[in-house]
Amino acid sequence: MIFDTWTGLLRVVLVGVPAYAALVLLLRASGKRTLSKMNAFDFIVTVALGSTLATVLLSRDVALVEGVAAFAVLIGLQYAITWLSVRSDRVRRIVKAEPSLLLHDGRPLDGALKAARVTREELEAAVRSGGYTDLDGVGAVVLETDGTFTVLQRPGPVGVDRRPET
Repeated sequence: MIFDTWTGLLRVVLVGVPAYAALVLLLRASGKRTLSKMNAFDFIVTVALGSTLATVLLSRDVALVEGVAAFAVLIGLQYAITWLSVRSDRVRRIVKAEPSLLLHDGRPLDGALKAARVTREELEAAVRSGGYTDLDGVGAVVLETDGTFTVLQRPGPVGVDRRPET
């Protein structure tokens, strides 16, 4: 079906604009943490918010107020969990992953690479992105909780930057 009715299109616009506005306002009210770099928990909340917005827009069975209430519940739960994770090591361990050391002193840690499902090629690409031409000049590569790689240079004399010139 390409087109159903003008009423359906009008409903999407009339419900979509306030639903979008409510989502933006709730996200702004919840603080910067809600929109920060994502870990698995943040990703789940983001997908749930997107799914809820799509349902509100496209389903005649879901009223705008119900959709806004669903946004508020999801954002409220995300806020509560992040608030608790800042204050409780137990909650933080449940919600957040730990960073993974993938390379140390120029040597890949094969077990850590396998556990993190990172290939040697991906590790080498991260090292190149960090400005290094090979693994030997790198002190460590860490897979952060948000999925990014941090490349750390090998320690050297204080104040000396051992990264290659770019």
